Amino acid sequence: MENKQQISKIVVDKGACIGAGTCVVLAPNAFELDSSGVAIVKIDAISHQTFEELLEAAKSCPTGAIKLFDENNKEIKL
Repeated sequence: MENKQQISKIVVDKGACIGAGTCVVLAPNAFELDSSGVAIVKIDAISHQTFEELLEAAKSCPTGAIKLFDENNKEIKL
């Protein structure tokens, strides 16, 4: 069943990211690790991964560094 909620923004807390890379494994079209090993959000990430894939990637972060926001700029609870 398709989720009606939409993601309008993805934020990675670079201070909290430890470079575990689970987000990259689960949503490779949305995340990558930069040269210092910190996750960054790719351009057009939201249009290249499903809501469910982005949600799972955010949930997989061991430090909770990934935050998802809806179209009303409210954080989506993981």
